[in-house]
Amino acid sequence: MAVLLLDGGERYVRFPKVGLPHRQPCVPPPLDFPETMGTFAVEGGHQLKGRIRAAGNKNAALPCLAATLLAQESVTLRNVPRILDVLTFLDILSSLGSDVSWIGANELIIDTSGVEAGVVEQRLAARIRASLLLAGPLLARFGRVELPPPGGDVIGRRRMDTHFMAFEALGGVVSLNGGFTITSDELIAADIFLDEPSVTGTENAIMTAVRARGRTQLRNAAAEPHVQDLCRLLNKMGARIRGIGTHILEIDGVDELRGADFSIGSDHVETGSFIGLAAVTRSDITIENAPIEHLDSTILGFRRLGIECSIDGSDLHVCGSEELLIRKDAFGHVPKLDDGPWPAFPADLISIAIVAATQCIGSVLVHEKMFESRMYFTDKLVSMGASIILCDPHRAAVVGPTPLQGGMVDSPDIRAGMALLLAALGAHGTSHIRNIGQIERGYEAIDERLKVLGAMIERIEEGSD
Repeated sequence: MAVLLLDGGERYVRFPKVGLPHRQPCVPPPLDFPETMGTFAVEGGHQLKGRIRAAGNKNAALPCLAATLLAQESVTLRNVPRILDVLTFLDILSSLGSDVSWIGANELIIDTSGVEAGVVEQRLAARIRASLLLAGPLLARFGRVELPPPGGDVIGRRRMDTHFMAFEALGGVVSLNGGFTITSDELIAADIFLDEPSVTGTENAIMTAVRARGRTQLRNAAAEPHVQDLCRLLNKMGARIRGIGTHILEIDGVDELRGADFSIGSDHVETGSFIGLAAVTRSDITIENAPIEHLDSTILGFRRLGIECSIDGSDLHVCGSEELLIRKDAFGHVPKLDDGPWPAFPADLISIAIVAATQCIGSVLVHEKMFESRMYFTDKLVSMGASIILCDPHRAAVVGPTPLQGGMVDSPDIRAGMALLLAALGAHGTSHIRNIGQIERGYEAIDERLKVLGAMIERIEEGSD
């Protein structure tokens, strides 16, 4: 079993017995997760250099894991990031009766043929918001699903109405009872306009519609790279989805889905995090296996801060050692960097962009439109010396460059935690980042990978001297 600390107090993830005799033996995890949340001790102020490989997309891995519940056969997933959120989701699948076998460092086989209709345990669902992704495939497979409220980052109100409206449009009956129960005698295709391009709402609607009778048209759908990966996996499993990468999907329902072998794409958010790393540490870094086709808005957004990238095949080189001058808008106006639904600048990179902007020359207004609590971590950056004015819950004015000083900070969520780690690497002196389990929910072996670039970072376990 892999050991880790989870919000619910559990300190392990169950990997069930290796399933069918013809499978390869389960490969032990390439890294051991700590028994405690732990702390990173970071000595900042060092210029980094080298190459780092982008891991598999966290936000694609989770819906793809959920989609295995729709298959009549085993599904092989490759380039799966070995992170806490993935291990937690595998624990949930295991509790439902799935057979999970790791066949490589980032490859696994999942057989869900043994899953029976049931209730997801509250202690498991509370660990991760992605537990909500179980609703669509379980409803499609069994005609009934009962889920407790999902957990996840506390970054603001994260409404679930879009999911419920899609389920109801496809013939589901939703009952709210602390958690929620959805039942359906038969799923019928529908013309659905989502009230917002919710990523998980779109993914749940897709996983339900692939088994609905008839043709579903899903309009105002999310089109992020992870949604595209889910659609491609489902098509390899026998689904009929058209319009992948657009905001209008056509889905012809099928009677059953088969097994498949699918490789998850590289993480564009992790790639953006490494762009920010180069800027904050004034380093030249090459990111290997970058998802170049999904980086247009990311590269454009960082270019607005004066951070230049060059492309060589599937490699992205970041020129962080050059002068980083924030580009003013026409007529000298203060520029704005804001997020939005895909293909706009990703909301998950706003925290990274704020830290990068503190080390660039000039001023920028950063507007985070989606989550009203995501900006609150900026007070931790201010305590480290950053010049940031939080205008309201969604907007922050950043003036740079300002020298950062090491400090003691807590990681509040995945992306803010990574942003604080970048700030610590660029700061003078030593920083201690607590609650690093939040960072490791989304970034695989991040301390070891950053050390290869020359980062001075050490892990301190709780209770150690």
